[in-house]
Amino acid sequence: MMPSEQNEDPQRLRATLTAAGDVAYEWDLVSDGITWLGSVEAMLGLREARAIVSGRTLAARLNPDDLLLRQQRLNAHWRHGATFDCEYRVRVENGGFAWVHDRGTATFDEDGRPVRMGGVWRLITSRKAPEIRVEQAANYDELTGHFNKKRLREALDHVLSSSLRCGSAGAYLAIGIDKLTAVKEALGAEVAEAVIVAISQRLDRSLRVSDVIGRVGGDLFGIVLSNCAEEHIAAAAEKILSAVSHVPVMTTSGPVHVTVSVGSATFPEQAKTSYEVMTRAEAALAEAKEAGRNCFVPSRLSEEQRDQYRLGLALGERVQRALNEDRLVFAYQPVVDSRTGKVDYYECLLRMVAEDGRIIAAGEFMPIIEQLGFIRTIDRYVLERAVREVAAHPGICLGFNISGLTATDYAWLRSITSMLKGKPEIARRLVVEITETAALHDIEESARFVGALRELGCRVALDDFGAGFTSLRHLQALAVDTVKLDGSFVRNLAQNYDNQMFVRHLLGLANGLGLDTVAECVETAREAAILRREGVGYMQGYYFAKPTIERPWSESDTDDVRHALAAS
Repeated sequence: MMPSEQNEDPQRLRATLTAAGDVAYEWDLVSDGITWLGSVEAMLGLREARAIVSGRTLAARLNPDDLLLRQQRLNAHWRHGATFDCEYRVRVENGGFAWVHDRGTATFDEDGRPVRMGGVWRLITSRKAPEIRVEQAANYDELTGHFNKKRLREALDHVLSSSLRCGSAGAYLAIGIDKLTAVKEALGAEVAEAVIVAISQRLDRSLRVSDVIGRVGGDLFGIVLSNCAEEHIAAAAEKILSAVSHVPVMTTSGPVHVTVSVGSATFPEQAKTSYEVMTRAEAALAEAKEAGRNCFVPSRLSEEQRDQYRLGLALGERVQRALNEDRLVFAYQPVVDSRTGKVDYYECLLRMVAEDGRIIAAGEFMPIIEQLGFIRTIDRYVLERAVREVAAHPGICLGFNISGLTATDYAWLRSITSMLKGKPEIARRLVVEITETAALHDIEESARFVGALRELGCRVALDDFGAGFTSLRHLQALAVDTVKLDGSFVRNLAQNYDNQMFVRHLLGLANGLGLDTVAECVETAREAAILRREGVGYMQGYYFAKPTIERPWSESDTDDVRHALAAS
């Protein structure tokens, strides 16, 4: 080929890419440098020249929710030869995001390590527009543009966690438009909607930058006040009352004089969950309406409730000290094969060693920890400890529970991905247990969470199976490896015929999908015999072994389990 022809090839490729609206890239995985054929800045509308010159600068522009997915697709391509084909969001100038479709392939060195990645970007924001509208509808109120109830609750959860972690106080205001139904009946739905929009704008102008507003529904708004001491709440409420009532709302039917009533609840003193905070504030709002409307009523704790709050804080501090002093430990209980008695894995049950040496079961402190918002910290600790144990003891498999909050927490998922990256021999010896009720709370998010764990190589078990309302469709969507029958159906199984029928139904559901099954809380030989006859694959309970903080994986312990199974 003549030199002039060689020079023309990149120009032809550039012209082809420009005509298609695409850009190509070459990513040097050793130096991390990225070179582009075509202008990525023009594609994304970026004013800064050379805005994306490395893998690091690209990662900094990606939507945080898409980072994990992209990394998983890259890892699958590099390790297993899977096609790299991924859609994700890149931050642009106005703070929004553009969607790109990325297809690429890697070049490997003689040792099989990826050294270069080449690919093509295509802008797909317009194609994603319908999905974006769906997401908008899922998070924002169509009439006012503020957060909807679901998104507001999530924002309140976030502020609550921060408040508990940092020891700061906050408040939630429930704001109801007075006599909106009368306005609608007298002047029509269009005027009522105009009033709602006008009130939402006045509320917005009454807030600090850090405050969060949402429309809970109908005539009800909610406002989250972060870092707001109790003595400042009344002033915030009075400012809102004045802003709304000071000037009438101008509508097509003329001016409409409107007022609002306000109820409040403080956190974390009065409540420690978003549901409890919102419920308390709305109860106070009802009192404000009963008191004549256009007024503010705060929620107040009884002396007994204040005492319970102080006790909860004290227990939370004890758990925090135990965490810092490494006095949170595992108690191990085997999950055994119902036919052979061989231990499949040990479930790690959290225990706290008190200052005086007493062993305290998780049930005595975990409910308080969840209320205080420390559960994510505990779940991260459990993960790290389980991974260390598995790494230190080859051949041993361990299972552990995560809370409902963590079951869709992408920060935790990023942590486990980082810990297990390139360590399939550890991942396949971990069983992550999520409760049925947590999984059903958001089935789509849970399914993605389960899929990411299984892609790492972990097994996933659905705990407390039967306690919720899992259907065949839900089980198929979740795609877990194992279901664990809720212990309430196993206790006194020999005397309860209804439970036997229910267990048979649950096992039929699970076995029909080829899932492993575990029966918890097996305490007698008779229960073990019934469960084995019904086809349970694995069993766990005091009949086989009580939880022990000593590592039980010795030959004598395994023999004890097999003898117990033989006796049943």
